[in-house]
Amino acid sequence: MKTEFTAEQLENPKIARANEILRSCVHCGFCTATCPTYQVLGDELDSPRGRIYLIKDMLENDRVPDARTVKHIDRCLSCLACMTTCPSGVHYMHLVDQAREYIEQRYKRPMGDRALRWILARILPYPMRFRVALLGAKIGRPFARLMPDARLRAMLEMAPRQVPPVSRNDNPQTFPAQGARKKRVALMTGCAQRALNTDINDATIRLLTRLGCEVVVAEGAGCCGALTHHMGKTTESHATAAKNIRAWAREMDGAGLDAIVINTSGCGTTVKDYGHMFRLETLAQDATRVSDIAMDVSELLIQLDLPEGADKQMVIAYHAACSLQHGQQIKTYPKDLLKRAGFSVVEPTDAHLCCGSAGTYNLMQPEISKKLKDRKIRTLEAKKPDVIAAGNIGCMMQIGSGTGTPVVHTVELLDWATGGPKPPAMERATSGKSEVPILR
Repeated sequence: MKTEFTAEQLENPKIARANEILRSCVHCGFCTATCPTYQVLGDELDSPRGRIYLIKDMLENDRVPDARTVKHIDRCLSCLACMTTCPSGVHYMHLVDQAREYIEQRYKRPMGDRALRWILARILPYPMRFRVALLGAKIGRPFARLMPDARLRAMLEMAPRQVPPVSRNDNPQTFPAQGARKKRVALMTGCAQRALNTDINDATIRLLTRLGCEVVVAEGAGCCGALTHHMGKTTESHATAAKNIRAWAREMDGAGLDAIVINTSGCGTTVKDYGHMFRLETLAQDATRVSDIAMDVSELLIQLDLPEGADKQMVIAYHAACSLQHGQQIKTYPKDLLKRAGFSVVEPTDAHLCCGSAGTYNLMQPEISKKLKDRKIRTLEAKKPDVIAAGNIGCMMQIGSGTGTPVVHTVELLDWATGGPKPPAMERATSGKSEVPILR
């Protein structure tokens, strides 16, 4: 793609990076075939190629974003299926992230939009605030239909019927390896996951220690910054990310770390990009060190000696989270691990397409999100699975809100297969129990 940035503009490292990405695009349109929003909306401007043109025009002309451009950028899921498909290696993620930051700095959104984004940015990354908000949403859920704004209705409808008790395993501490220590790893406990589903971190700790890992929950680590990063709120996202970088750098410089393990793939894509995010800041070196040893939990488990299990006579429909298969290019590890543990694994039709969760997308763009969710659930249920497995809490919540099939994290099944308890979501599905205390 031909670009016309001035020499002065290219002195800005961010514009120089955008120029590099734009010039790698050859207009082939392969990305439109795998873009979920283009498939749903049928508008060229709601495809990666269309958005690239909009971003190019906005940045080249250094202009204030207009409502039309903002609408189409906002509709992007950041599922990154386009990057998997692109034969030219266009790094669309860095480009759209820069566009969102540019929009956030220069575009004045309507009051309702500003208020909604402000609320989400100040609740979701903070587990205790999020718990209180979930309790309020649970109370307000019966009145969801009375809400005039579709986004507010979506928030109430997405509130889980059960809010799990606080897990003290998420507090800073060290869990010793069982038997000889093979690795020392830091577990990222996250933010929203700690409010929505504490079973995942608990299962991860049990599984990793059972397989010979000393697991550290580092003091000061928390939200990865992804939620605010994808809103274009760079100052806020970098502030929370910097806390993680400092916390994990201390562990690396202390007793050492073999890996930083992440069991929420949306977070993993962001943490692995810390080196790029902080390349112009004083934390650049430590950010790169963190990114270099960050890995999805499935990547670590492939390195460990997971016992081969007997046939469980159970069909698992594996949902590939976009942030895992496209963002991190991890496609086979979770399925390989589940098969090794003794499960029969099936995949839905069009497994490459997004479920519509995408961080806060299901709250900001509920109509499009619902269409994607309904399609994903239809294709998963068509496989008649006993359980649906995924590697990202957002996908689990999205799919779980529309199906009666138990939805669990991959590590919960692997933990169960190697001696841990049956995943609580499966227990609840068979027992019919639904009420769980908010605090413990």
